Amino acid sequence: MSEPKYTILVADDDEMIRTLHSEFVRGFGYDVELAVDGIEAIAKIGLGVDLVLTDAHMPNLDGFEVARRIRQTRSADELPIVMVTSLEAREDRLRAYESGINDFINKPVDHTELRLRLKWLLELKTAQEELRRAKEGLEGTVARRTKDLRHALEEVTRAQREIQAGHLDTIRRLTLAAEYKDHDTAGHIERIGRYSQVVGMAMHLQPGTVDLLLHAAPMHDVGKLGIPDSILLKPGPLDEEERAIMNTHTTIGGQILAGSTSPVIQMGERVALTHHERWNGEGYPHRIAKEEIPIEARICSVVDFFDALTMDRPYRKAVPNDEVVKMIASESGTSFDPSVVEIFMDVREEIEEIQREYVGS
Repeated sequence: MSEPKYTILVADDDEMIRTLHSEFVRGFGYDVELAVDGIEAIAKIGLGVDLVLTDAHMPNLDGFEVARRIRQTRSADELPIVMVTSLEAREDRLRAYESGINDFINKPVDHTELRLRLKWLLELKTAQEELRRAKEGLEGTVARRTKDLRHALEEVTRAQREIQAGHLDTIRRLTLAAEYKDHDTAGHIERIGRYSQVVGMAMHLQPGTVDLLLHAAPMHDVGKLGIPDSILLKPGPLDEEERAIMNTHTTIGGQILAGSTSPVIQMGERVALTHHERWNGEGYPHRIAKEEIPIEARICSVVDFFDALTMDRPYRKAVPNDEVVKMIASESGTSFDPSVVEIFMDVREEIEEIQREYVGS
C-alpha cells in the first residue's frame, strides 16, 4: 500500500518566511496550502489539511486564536498544530498548550528538526486514525458474532504492536538526529539504552520500568538539536559563555519531549532534563541532589559517562575501560549515586560484553 499523501497548511504573514517554510515542506514530499493570516488559515482548514504549521504572531487572528478555533471542532489527534515561535517564557508556552498547540519549533527553523517533527506528528495522527477505525470495526463486529470479535481483537492487538513499534522507531530517529549533529553513531544510542537496561534489571526495578528505560535513556541528549554546531562541534575546550549555552541542552531536551502522554517519552523527558544533575547537588540545570534526581537519570549519567569516555572521538582516543571505571568509582557519592555505581561495578562484565558487540561499528 502506498504512503498517504499529506497536506500541510503554512500560515505566516511574512511572505519570505512563508515561502521558505513552504519550500521546506514541499521538499519533504508534502502538499502545501498557504495562508497569509489567521482568518485565511481558518478558512482553509476544510481543504483536506492534515497539519497546521503556524506563526505565533499574525494580524487579524494570531496563532493562539487560530489554535483555539480549530480545537472547537477538531481534536489534537485529528489535526496537529505546530507553532513556529521565538517565545521562551513559560507563560507563553502554557498559553499555547491551553490553546491546543501540539508542538513548537523555535526560530530560526532547523530543516532537519522540522522534518522530524512533522513526520512524527503525522505518523502519530495516522496511527490514531487507524486505531480509531479498528475500534469502530470492533464495535460492529461485537454486534455480529463472537467468532468475528475474537478475530478482530487479534487484529487490533497486532495493529497496536505495529503502532508501538513505529512509535519507538520515530523516537529512535529523533535521538539519532541529535547524535548525528555531534558526530556520534547509532551505536552510542543503542549502548546507552542497553547499558541502562542491564543496570536497571540488576537494581530490581519493575520490569515495565526497565523496558521503558531501554528506549528512554537514548533520548538523554536530544536537546543537542538546539545547540549551535559552532559550539557542539568545537574541537577544543568551551569558554564560559559557550559552556553555558551547551548546558542548555538539558532544558531544550525537556522542552522537546514535554507534554506527551506516552510513558516512554515522559521518562525520556525526565532523563533529558536531569541526566547532568549530580548526587551532591552541584549539577545542572536545577542543582537537585540525591533521590530528588529520578532513578532513570542517575543510571543514565553513569552509563553515559562510561560510554562517552570509552569511545573514540575526533579530538581524542578512547580511554581504557579500567581507567574509566576508576574514575566512576572516585565520583561515587559526588557526581554519581553510590548505589548505581555499586551495581554498575557488579554488572561490569555484562556491560563490557555489550561493548564488544560494537567494536568496529
